Amino acid sequence: MNNHFDERFESIRALAGEMQRLAELALQQYTPIISSNSKDVHYIEHTLDRMLDFCFFEPMVQLFRRLCRYYYDIDPNATASYVYTYRDMWDSEEPKESPAR
Repeated sequence: MNNHFDERFESIRALAGEMQRLAELALQQYTPIISSNSKDVHYIEHTLDRMLDFCFFEPMVQLFRRLCRYYYDIDPNATASYVYTYRDMWDSEEPKESPAR
């Protein structure tokens, strides 16, 4: 029984490692969009859609927020929709504890 648990744990660990690797690759791929100064709404929205899948990765969250701030000047309503989608997918219902002082 313990061996079966170990095998499952290692499978999950390998999957988590692969997700992390994919998130890092996605971050590299999506980072240039802001510096490109693109105004292509479809391209930006497609990128935001894909980024949402990787918002378990804090650097992607930061990039997502930067792109939302950039996109807000182009389409505030669409940007608000992406912010709400992010909140639905990734924000927890529980209030976050304030850091210890």
